[in-house]
Amino acid sequence: MTSTSLKNRAGARIAPDKIDAFAGQVRGALVRPGDDTYEKDRQIWNALIDRHPGAILRCVGAADVIAAVNFARDNDILVAVRGGGHNVGGRALCDDGLVIDLSGMRGVHVDPDSRRVRVQGGATLGDVDRETHIHGLAVPLGIVSQTGVGGLTTGGGFGWLARKYGTAGDNVIEADVVTANGEFRRASATENPDLFWAIRGGGGNFGVVTSFLYQAHPVSMIFGGLIAYPRDDAARVLRGYRDFMATAPAELTVYAALLWGPDGTPLTALVPGWIGENPADGERAVKPLTELGGMLVADLHVMPFPALQSMLDAAYLPGSRNYWKSAYLNGLTDDAIDTIVEQSKGMTVPGSAMLIECFGGEVKRRPADATAFAQRGSDYLVAILPMWPDAAQDAEQIAWARQAADAMVPFGSGGAYLNYIPEGDEDVVQTSFGVNLPRLRELKKKYDPQNFFRLNPNIAPAA
Repeated sequence: MTSTSLKNRAGARIAPDKIDAFAGQVRGALVRPGDDTYEKDRQIWNALIDRHPGAILRCVGAADVIAAVNFARDNDILVAVRGGGHNVGGRALCDDGLVIDLSGMRGVHVDPDSRRVRVQGGATLGDVDRETHIHGLAVPLGIVSQTGVGGLTTGGGFGWLARKYGTAGDNVIEADVVTANGEFRRASATENPDLFWAIRGGGGNFGVVTSFLYQAHPVSMIFGGLIAYPRDDAARVLRGYRDFMATAPAELTVYAALLWGPDGTPLTALVPGWIGENPADGERAVKPLTELGGMLVADLHVMPFPALQSMLDAAYLPGSRNYWKSAYLNGLTDDAIDTIVEQSKGMTVPGSAMLIECFGGEVKRRPADATAFAQRGSDYLVAILPMWPDAAQDAEQIAWARQAADAMVPFGSGGAYLNYIPEGDEDVVQTSFGVNLPRLRELKKKYDPQNFFRLNPNIAPAA
């Protein structure tokens, strides 16, 4: 029998016979300290996070999730929930507690007639794209294929298709959720509609989503790629980008970034993706972005949608240390642009970036309370993304991220993107839920009154 450090929240060790009994109730592997795969299984994408769970349950289905929730609740054990992707904030791990690991639950089933896609909670965007693309379909998710669908969707979920079809949460038809009492619930517009509302933007506060049913859309071949300008031209290029996006059609999404090229050259990059029916229309639509003056390169072509969604993957490989911050903006004013450019001067490690995401379109047309995601009225999100290899750089990189985020506050509309919030930013968490926070607190009281699911951008239950 393997020794264990699984403890309850008071710090008392859980009796080995209880753990063994639990292990016998589940189909998935219960990995404990000392087991051959423990060191590997406790690693997540963000190398800044180094925690030692008391046990990790590699779930194979909803029954395992239910068993884990009941076992942890009955023994007062802290629980972390791990999906299939990045988990930048590090809340997928905990010391001494139990990790409910969904990363093995990656099934995707497509019904091409109804254009509906059933996706297990541990799947990645790449898993979904692989199955939907053969039918000429795509689900509105994110922009990097290694991202997990669970955290992305429950946190709101922006990506290449959002301006045309809404957020990931907007495209959920129903979801299977295991709540804090160990109950399996179907959440939809007709079953547990309040839970359905809450999980689409309320983060992991209301339960473990074991599967989503998404609405897919006809997207196959697209036009996109990369346009690069010198970093010294950033202020001028970003002004041109802002003016261009003010009238851009919903079929076109363009991300702007201050980053480095593969050879370490500092760049100002524009990354467009046109999802309209005719890729030739996309080429014409994107052309003005190549005419801002002084362009270094334009690598633009027709490609399958999954190629666009994986184009940035190499910039987000596992093993780097990350501490991300963000700010929603109601507009990209000249002063905001100048501040972004000035703050980028403190970005010293190639691989890091300052990313500007433009919203609008279908995202903004829906009211703030359409789902729990309250920030859909903002025009832009500025993401501050330090990524570095060496622990000796932790203090300076974290300090830069905080400084840059503070500098954006005067231009912000309040709050940050839930999936980019690091641990410790609890004040930002509350403002990020905006006008929906009172309702979310009431629903937290209903579905999780003891705050069992607390390792997330946490919502305190209403008194």
